[in-house]
Amino acid sequence: MRIVTGSWTAWGAAVALALLLASCARHQTDPPQASSSSTVAGAPSFSGRQAPSPETSPPAWPMTITIEDAVLMALENNRALSVQRLNPDIERTFEQQERAAFDPVFSADASVNETDTDDRTGAAGGGSSTSGAAGVRELLPTGTMIELGLTTGPTPSAAAAAGDQTTHAALTVTQALLKGRGVAVNLADLRQARLDTQFSEYELRGFAEALVAEVEETYWDYVLARRQVEILNESLNLAQQQFDETRQRIRVGDLAETELAAAEAEVALRREALINARSTVDTLAARLARLIRPSAPPSAGRQVTPQSEPTVSAESLEPLEEHIAVGLQMRPDLNQARLLVQRGTLNLVKTKNGLLPRMDLFVSLGKTGYADSFGRSVSDLGEGDDLSVGLSFDYALGNRAERARHRSAVLTQQQLDESLRNTEDLVRQDVELAYIEVSRARQQVDATATTRKFQEEKLRAEMAKFRVGRSTALLVAQAQRDLVVSQVSEVAATTNYLKARTDLFLKEGSLLERRGVSAPGRQPVQPDRSQ
Repeated sequence: MRIVTGSWTAWGAAVALALLLASCARHQTDPPQASSSSTVAGAPSFSGRQAPSPETSPPAWPMTITIEDAVLMALENNRALSVQRLNPDIERTFEQQERAAFDPVFSADASVNETDTDDRTGAAGGGSSTSGAAGVRELLPTGTMIELGLTTGPTPSAAAAAGDQTTHAALTVTQALLKGRGVAVNLADLRQARLDTQFSEYELRGFAEALVAEVEETYWDYVLARRQVEILNESLNLAQQQFDETRQRIRVGDLAETELAAAEAEVALRREALINARSTVDTLAARLARLIRPSAPPSAGRQVTPQSEPTVSAESLEPLEEHIAVGLQMRPDLNQARLLVQRGTLNLVKTKNGLLPRMDLFVSLGKTGYADSFGRSVSDLGEGDDLSVGLSFDYALGNRAERARHRSAVLTQQQLDESLRNTEDLVRQDVELAYIEVSRARQQVDATATTRKFQEEKLRAEMAKFRVGRSTALLVAQAQRDLVVSQVSEVAATTNYLKARTDLFLKEGSLLERRGVSAPGRQPVQPDRSQ
């Protein structure tokens, strides 16, 4: 259908409307970021108490650090975490790639043709002609394609004079009526890319929390190992004193010579245990040094002195239900599962739209100018107007591929929903088991302290009986070993309690918050109601 009009009014109104539609569409493709995406505007970062910077203030060795310093240094220096920090920035580049689908595209071409004959008359003595085209097109999230083009070239009419130029300007608007229509389907890829960015931020948060938990557990294991060395060293000195006393009493005839073997064997056993304990200290020191300072020299671990002492705070745990509620909000893997469900919903939107046939409505408004030069033909564009309106239709019979894609998306969405519910159940179980372990570890602290007191009394009684000849060196050695075990168990119970609390906070996803560290992925995923 072609309608001819002789006024610029329709042309100006159409251009203004097209520009207005494009402006509104750009606003739709750049909505404000959701609160769950990131706590910072730029690259993901971790903030809290200021830790020493490896470039500005390298720590001196030997190093005395608290557990808080160890955590912050690990967050600043750990190489694996530095690798993970780049993932959200990488994902944001995919957001920009999807956003580029709605950017205006400018195109242009030009050509010069040399001919031996006149293209219009066929007579000899042709010449050269110049033609060209330029245009801008933009796809809007509504499924609207706006194209503005300008073409120029020789006038194709045989009656036209040689060298006449024709310039044509056209504004074409194509609107998808079925397939490809609507903001929901056209922004689905961009929204999925944004969900992928949020997914990477929760992944980064989970990695950071696991790193903090590893640092704290290694720190307390190192404290326990050092304390065990101290206990075993005192025990060795005590066994050596016992051996010297036994040998002296054998020399004066108070004890039989057979008692010396038991005392000497006890000294050897304590020395063997001390050697193993010192090796454990060196191993844990090396692990801790690598966590907080990867570039540290190999011997740096032996120069790390922990300053924090394992103590049990008087504060009690919150009820189990509160910890479970926190876990259902903060656990990074659970929030990732929620994002996957949202991503699957967007995929459903795309595949459901793909079931529809493609039917597009197009409207083209054009103007043509004729003159003997390009400049004059542009100024004479008002001489001829044309308006074209039409429909295009396209549908694959049976639509088998699109039906299969939609069926796959439906099944995948069901799978993601079940996976989300399963993850929620696992979070509840993880938090409950960690809570039980904290309660057990707390009771063990008091129990081991009582056991250690009784073992001290038992050793004092056994040594008193030995001095008056009513006990043997073997019984005294056994009492000493029991005391050493109880002393180590008491310290181990305290460190196990502290590690159990760390594990509980890790299982509920609040470890970084409780340590005063701010990181991306702090807010739980909220339902997306824009789809």
